[in-house]
Amino acid sequence: MANATTPQSFSIRPARPGDEQALFGLIQALAEYEQLSQAVSGSPEKLASHLFGPRPAAEALLAEADGRPVAFALYFPSYSTFLTQPGLYLEDLFVLSEYRRHGIGKALLSAVAQVAKDRDCGRLEWSVLDWNSSAISFYRSVGASVLPDWRICRVAGDRLAALASSPSPTVPPTFNAR
Repeated sequence: MANATTPQSFSIRPARPGDEQALFGLIQALAEYEQLSQAVSGSPEKLASHLFGPRPAAEALLAEADGRPVAFALYFPSYSTFLTQPGLYLEDLFVLSEYRRHGIGKALLSAVAQVAKDRDCGRLEWSVLDWNSSAISFYRSVGASVLPDWRICRVAGDRLAALASSPSPTVPPTFNAR
């Protein structure tokens, strides 16, 4: 007999207008899981404008089971200068805890990989928290390399504003040989 922890089936589809409340709820669940609830400052309305507005900044896939949204993957374009090819960056992949270990996460990751392949991307990348050993094991099990020498750099909020408004260095005049 199926229950909330054993879905009989699930489906994956692109997010569409009207899904922003469900997606935002899943984002809040992800933040709670990562103990970062205080970092969530967005809203379903902002999410909708960034996913479905005139210049979408990202795309999302939504997994549904038992008649409700239970997981999502949010990704956006990137570019590799070394490969001189586009790529995709997976910002978040999250499955509600009671729906884990039923293939939903792998199916979402596979669907994003298919998007990357269809768009002739050279790579699909994402980050994982160093304490999340179950996610690291999962990602390795699907063939991902966890790069030990790379660290994420971030400038946000007031620091982003300060960097954006900092004066550019003066470019020296061109050297004229006589």
